[in-house]
Amino acid sequence: MLSGRSLYFKAELFQATGAFKIRGACNAVFSLTEEKAARGVATHSSGNHAAALARAAQLRGIPAYVVVPSNTPEIKVDACRSYGVEPIMCEASMAAREAACALVVQDTDATFVPPYNHPLVIAGQGTIALEFLEQVPLLDALIVPVSGGGMISGIAVAARALKPGIKILAAEPVGRNNAADVAASLAAGRLVQLDKPETICDGLQAATGSLTWPIVQQLVDGVLTVCEEEVVAAMRLVMERMKAVVEPSGAAGVAAALGSDMRSRYPELRHVGVVLCGGNLDFGDAFWQSWLARSLTGTQNIPST
Repeated sequence: MLSGRSLYFKAELFQATGAFKIRGACNAVFSLTEEKAARGVATHSSGNHAAALARAAQLRGIPAYVVVPSNTPEIKVDACRSYGVEPIMCEASMAAREAACALVVQDTDATFVPPYNHPLVIAGQGTIALEFLEQVPLLDALIVPVSGGGMISGIAVAARALKPGIKILAAEPVGRNNAADVAASLAAGRLVQLDKPETICDGLQAATGSLTWPIVQQLVDGVLTVCEEEVVAAMRLVMERMKAVVEPSGAAGVAAALGSDMRSRYPELRHVGVVLCGGNLDFGDAFWQSWLARSLTGTQNIPST
């Protein structure tokens, strides 16, 4: 076994919209009163939550307004459009996202549904743990990619309620600028502000919020940091061995499960659940052109991501 233990995977990449975000989005949207729902919902997002909110709104038959940064993968932008919502583009910064979304809410009176720092969103993501432990009750630990903390917060609360002794481990990219803020915050015992991670894990670039950080601080047992090369290797492994498409953020948990940090710090864990949180990988022209170039040169290897 590559990991030295048994790994079990929660394949959220097969969810509607291709990621776990649909859980929290639906929970928030379908909890609205009729009066609030009629005015619509709004959010800002790196992509997956935007698509999820668009789909949840479509299912309820209400308007949705989503703000996404200009560097959002095209597959995520197209997903929003497929659910009847034209994304509002902004500069690629959290400040720009928040400002643009605030204007939308002001103009439309729509209900703001944050991507992670919201009790109903957190609760919706927690259903991942409810299902996982129902399917695999013997799990010793769960490895969950972390960014804003909505998913790991919901999972931690639900998992600990069902199985108090289970370990909750976060998988976090350090990025090219060494910006793993959750790892730094837990080590310091307080919230540490770092620069946005420069990473291919575009869905793991947010900072924990006022609701998620206290839960992470209290219930997350440790952080396993991963580098860009480990994420790419994990993506390739999942595609080759599991025959499933996983995006970089979704592969972070696999990278963490296979890393030396996991082996040295948690050798006692024998049955570990890993959340494959998303599969919205952008198969743009460059991807297919690299395949064509390899076919013309006779090279059969998978192209670099």
